[in-house]
This record gives sequence, C-alpha cells and structure tokens, in this order.
Amino acid sequence: MASITRIVGHNNSVSPFLLTFRRAIAFKLFVGGLSFHTTDKSLSDAFSNYGQVVEAKVITDRVSAKSKGYGFVTFASQDEAECAITEMNEKALNGRVIFVDYAKPNTKRSMGMPIARGPPEDLNKQQSVDSAGAPPEDLNKQQTVDSPKDA
Repeated sequence: MASITRIVGHNNSVSPFLLTFRRAIAFKLFVGGLSFHTTDKSLSDAFSNYGQVVEAKVITDRVSAKSKGYGFVTFASQDEAECAITEMNEKALNGRVIFVDYAKPNTKRSMGMPIARGPPEDLNKQQSVDSAGAPPEDLNKQQTVDSPKDA
C-alpha cells in the first residue's frame, strides 16, 4: 500500500484503474442475470458483504440507458473475490438468480474504428460467364433483340 500511496499521493481514494492495471491486484468478477432495476449502488451493496468492493458497474445500453442485465464487480483481493463467487453464484438478487464468475479479459480492442479491408473490387472488371460461355454484355444484347417490345 505504501507504493500506491507514493504513486497516488496522500489521497485516501485509490483509482480502480490504478488497482486493476498498474499493480494487477484487483480482481474483476462478471455478474450475469441481473434484474433490469439493479443499480451500481445496489450491486456494490450486495457484494460489499464479502469484501472491499473497489468498483461495481451495471452495463447499460448507450441509447436507452436501460440495463443490459449484466455487470462487473471489482474486489481488492483474490480471497474476497473467491468468497463472493462461492456465496453469490446462483443466488437471488432483486428477484432474479444471478451468475458470478471471474471476468474474462476483453480481447477485442477495435476502439470503435472500422476495420479497413481495402477498396471494393470493381464490378466491371469481374467477368461472369453464363452457361453458354457468353459474357454478360452479350447476354444484354440478346435480351434486347429477343424482347417483345422491340418486335
């Protein structure tokens, strides 16, 4: 803790980012099956019985701001996280049975940018051949000659 105090200063509030990424001493749990009425505070309160909750976050839809039914809880120690998993997994919270497990790292890091796949291929250069072996341009000429409007 002394090294964290040196990094952060004498402020008592330690950033969850610092705990999770700087020192790798925080343990994040995935909580699925949450009620749509569960808030960050109620999630934190439910899990605080099993140890120091660094952060509790219910994931919401960007457009509607409604809960997506899952969230994450970050604990300060592995023992507290394991205790929370064993005690809270398949238990009821706000009228719904929840499922608790260690969160998996997010491997997709696109940062919201589309993946560049190059320019689209030119459709005029692509030559498809019909069953008789004639290119599409010849088929169009045949259809024009054979159409009843021209007769």
